[in-house]
This record gives sequence, structure tokens and C-alpha cells, in this order.
Amino acid sequence: MVRGRDACWEHCVLVDATRQKVRCNYCHREFSGGVYRMKFHLAQIKNKDIVPCAEVPDDVRDHIQTILNSPKKQKTPKKPKVDKAVANDQQNSSSASGGLHLNHGSSGQHGSTCPSLLFPRPSPSEQPAVDDGQKQKQEDADKKIAVFFFHNSIPFSAAKSMYYQEMVDAIAKCGVGYKAPSYENLRSTLLEKVKGDIHDCYKKYRDEWKETGCTILCDSWSDGRTKSFVIFSVTCPKGTLFLKSVDVSGHEDDASYLFELLESVVLEVGLENVIQVITDTAASYVYAGRLLMAKYSSLFWSPCASYCINKMLEDISKQEWVGIVLEEAKSIVQYIYSHAWIVNMMRKFTGGRELMRPRITRFVANYLTLRSIIIQEDNLKHMFSHSEWLSSIYSRRSDAQAIKSLLYLERFWKSAHEAVSVSEPLVKILRIVDGDMPAMGYIYEGIERAKVAIKAYYKGLEEKYMPIWDIIDRRWNMQLHSPLHAAAAFLNPSIFYNPNFKIDLRMRNGFQEAMLKLATTDKDKIEITKEHPMYINAQGALGTDFAIMGRTLNAPGDWWASYGYEIPTLQRVAIRILSQPCSSHWCRWNWSTFESIHTKKRNKVELEKFNDLVFVHCNLCLQAICHSRDGKCKPVIFDEIDVSSVWSSELEPSAPLLDDSWLDTLPLECRGSP
Repeated sequence: MVRGRDACWEHCVLVDATRQKVRCNYCHREFSGGVYRMKFHLAQIKNKDIVPCAEVPDDVRDHIQTILNSPKKQKTPKKPKVDKAVANDQQNSSSASGGLHLNHGSSGQHGSTCPSLLFPRPSPSEQPAVDDGQKQKQEDADKKIAVFFFHNSIPFSAAKSMYYQEMVDAIAKCGVGYKAPSYENLRSTLLEKVKGDIHDCYKKYRDEWKETGCTILCDSWSDGRTKSFVIFSVTCPKGTLFLKSVDVSGHEDDASYLFELLESVVLEVGLENVIQVITDTAASYVYAGRLLMAKYSSLFWSPCASYCINKMLEDISKQEWVGIVLEEAKSIVQYIYSHAWIVNMMRKFTGGRELMRPRITRFVANYLTLRSIIIQEDNLKHMFSHSEWLSSIYSRRSDAQAIKSLLYLERFWKSAHEAVSVSEPLVKILRIVDGDMPAMGYIYEGIERAKVAIKAYYKGLEEKYMPIWDIIDRRWNMQLHSPLHAAAAFLNPSIFYNPNFKIDLRMRNGFQEAMLKLATTDKDKIEITKEHPMYINAQGALGTDFAIMGRTLNAPGDWWASYGYEIPTLQRVAIRILSQPCSSHWCRWNWSTFESIHTKKRNKVELEKFNDLVFVHCNLCLQAICHSRDGKCKPVIFDEIDVSSVWSSELEPSAPLLDDSWLDTLPLECRGSP
């Protein structure tokens, strides 16, 4: 296959002509099927098994989307007399999209890109034909939308919202003459209608909770002075629902108060539905969680796994040698990103890939930044030795020379590789538990795998790996480990039936403890005792060919739903355990929104209306997150976890609801006394 002139070739490289395999210049994923499938990858359009690119620059994504959305040119009829050899030659040379194209991109192991070989733009003749009148209408529409954004100070990130294009499509369907909703309708009738839609969704979730159980997420925040808030939401595999925010200022250290607050939310959701409550690890929340478990024996309290694993990474970063290399990496990034010209040059050499990930939590961001620097080692060295850099005014400055010297320091790269190697197993676990997906069945095994990987990296030298193990064990044993984690690992078929799996005493005891809590009647306990050996020995439907294949192909909860029907009591408990998440700190709440609820004095009606808007706003944000993962639960394959892909906690935070002027003149029917 000869590469064509398709504009997409600017952003990918051919790696296997026989299989038509191409590699993305940004995330380095490889796809068979040629440049056509790569377009969907770059345009971030999900299509069959194509994974959207998480690293593609916005302008590139938009350009590829435009290409895909543009109408194809009509083929011109062939002339009656054409030399067959010429025709065949033309056909072969256009198997991708036509014409010869030199490889100007970078493609080696690190994707090095030479800035002097910029990608040529396609010739005008290759651009799809667009009617001039229609093009003018589109440009006018784009401009009107832009003006609306600019005039009303709407964040540009709003254009990434899933509701943005939905809104435009709905308007287009109405045709000419559509009148946009008025100020009055937006703040009254339409707010009530959307709130009603969310309550309908709430009812569907309640039906789901009866089967899969649910987890109450308790996310706390403090300004460090006088204000403290708690946000309550409830999650299951189908999605997450925001419930309410509560001002706990002055009570954040009162375990009894927090216990009563947690209890009220549990009873609101339904005790029979709740499997666990997740909070942070502050002493008052830990004690409140224990009070909750003491009163309601079927409940589990769990700390936030993301928080605990972040603390492991923080503890590792306090090791002297790790701290030094992280600071050095920070100095490299700070220098490059402090000058626009240097940043642009860096992007030329890295194929548009960034070195930093600012929206992830600090310690994860530190390790991912160091990892990016390692991946781009050759590109960075090439950049600082390239003639374009050497001829710039920056190259002669002392700070630039210090950074260049650091990039050529062997000790830095040795420490960088070591720091990434010991941290990446933990970052992978964090990647699994980051979000509302059911990760309960994987965290126990993940911690064990992380320790094995760290020991293997140090080739079994105790003086090397034991300090890291001690850090992990201290947080795992004292903060994070729960019988629920052990039971979930025991019931996860991809782990339990793995030939290399060795069940330990702690896992057995955790399974027994979880069964005693969740099997609330003597009849259930007897049935589980009878059914347990069938699972152990993979008897009946659990041992069929489909069930064996499904152990790794299906999510654990889905596997039990499909093949556990001959042991229904254990099946129900297994589904309810394996359907739970492990973390609460994944949704990027905009705390100023809740601050505006609880700090400004309002009358009862105004407060109710503003709470309605916050309720709608928060739940629409959560629905967008659920939509981004298609609402599907997928099995976790540890060796295939990509820590460089987009994290849930990296998503754009919800915009603050700063304008409350609409409350000043509520419709008469909404008026009430203060």
C-alpha cells in the first residue's frame, strides 16, 4: 500500500503496509485497517472497537471531524479511452486516499519529530466541494454562537459538553422560525421539567439498586477556616445521582453529628439497597462510619481508595531520592511551559504531546509528568541540540543551559526510570478506581500485583523493595483494607480461577465476614453454605465453555448475572458486592456553587429554587460522565491499563453557578414569605 495524500497522514504513520496498520502520532496506539479507521480515532468518534484518542489537540480533532462530516465529491465519469496501465497505477497509488506522500512525521520509539519538516497542507483541489451559499450560512451561524459565548462570558469548555451539539441538533429540527425559550420559561417551567426528567431517572436507578445494590458517596470540603460542606451522591453501575449538599461548618469534627447525617442519607436511599458508604479518612468520619456499621450490621463503611493510594504516592515521594528527581522534573516542565515559544517548539518535537497533566491530583500528576519526560527523552535532547534552538536567544541564557545539562545527566535518567517503575503499579490501581465504575473486585489483587512488580523490578533485593512495601502496607493495612475488598477478590472469577491465584487466610476470612453481614437471614446463610462449593469447583453452568471464556471477557458482576443462576443466593450477594466502586474523590465538583447556596441569606422560596437549579446542574454533569463511558461495565486487564489515557478526575469541572439574579424577581406563583 502506498500512502496517499489524505490529510490524516499528517497525524499518523504507517507501521505495517501488509496489514495496513497505522500508528497515532499523539497517543501511539496502533490500528489495522488503514487511515480511514484512524480518522475516527483522531476525531474522538467511537466506532466499533476504535478507542478515541485522548491526546489529540483540539484543532486537529476538529479538522478531522470536519473532513468526516463533509460530503464526498462526486466522481467524475471516466473518459472512454484510458490507458489501462495508467489507470491501474493510479488505482494502486490511491488505496488510502490518493497520491504519494513522504513520511514527515516522527515515528521511532519515542516519536521524534523534526520541526524543519512541517506537514504540508492538502492542495485546494483535494478539499471537499461546499456550496458557497451554504458555507456562508454556516459561518454566520458559527459567528452568532461565538458572539453569544463572548457576550455572556460562557467558558469555551462548554463547547465540549455533550448537550451542546444536542441543543444545536434540536434547534435545527425545528426549522426556520424557532423561538428560543424566554428568561421566564428557563427559570420556571423548563427548570421544573428538567428536574422532573431527573426524578424519572432517579426512579429507574432505584429499581437498579434492588438488584445491584448501591454505594453512598460522601465528598467533603473545607475552606480551611470556617466553612465545611459535604456532598452526598449515590452510585450504581448504571450511573451516579447527586442527592444534596449539607453545610457541616462547626460539626466537621463531631462524629455523632456526622453519624446522624450519614444515617439519614442511608435511610433516604433505603437500607436494603445500600452496600457501603465511602467517606474520607478524617478521624471523625472513620468513627461515624464505625457507628453506622455497629447500628446496621449489613452495611460496610469504606475509606476512599483514591485518597489512600494518593497518600501512598505522597509517602513514596518523601523518599529523598524520589523527591529530588521529582523536583528536577518539575524544573524542566516549569522552564518549558514558562515561554510560549519554547512550548510550541517542544510540541513540534513531541508530535503535539504534552509533558504535564495539570488536572489530576498533584502526586499522580508528578509521576505522570516524569513518565512523559522519560517517553520524550530523545525528543527533548534532540530539541535542545537542534539548530533552531541553538540559534534562539533562549539557548544562551543560564537557566536554559541548566535545563539542558540536566537532560544530559545520567543520574537524572537513572533515578527517573526507577521512580516511574516503582510508582506506576500504584498509578495503575489508581487508574482502575478513579471513577464510578465497579472496581471493587480488583483492588485487593491490584495491591498484591503492585508489590510483586516492585519486588521484581529490584530483583528481590530486600533493602531496595522493602521501604516501598512498608509504605504500601502501612496505608493498606491501617486505612484501606476492608473485608468487602477481600470478598470481592474471592468472588471475581478472573482472579479466583486464575491458575496462578493463591488464596490467603486474610481473603478467606474477609469472604466469610462479608457473607455473614450480607446474608441477613438464617435461610440465606444455609443456602450460601450449600452453594459455596459449586463456585469453588466451577460446577454446573459455572464450568461451561462460555462461563470459562467469560471469566476474563465479562465484568465480574455481569459474569455472575449470566452464569450464576444455579446458585441464586450466592449469585445475588456476589452481584451486589462486585457492582460497587471504591472511590468518592473522582467527580470534580465546583465548590463555589455549594458555597453560594450555604453562605448567602435567602428566603425559603428562593433557596428552594436555587437548590433545584443546583440539583439539575449536578445531575446533568454526572449523566455526561456516565454517557462518556457508554454506561457499560468492562473487565479490567491489569497488563493493558493505560495510565496516559484521560482520567475521570481530569474531566472539566462543573462551571460555577455564579449568577443568582434570576431569583430576585421570581414569578408571582413562586413567591412566598421569607
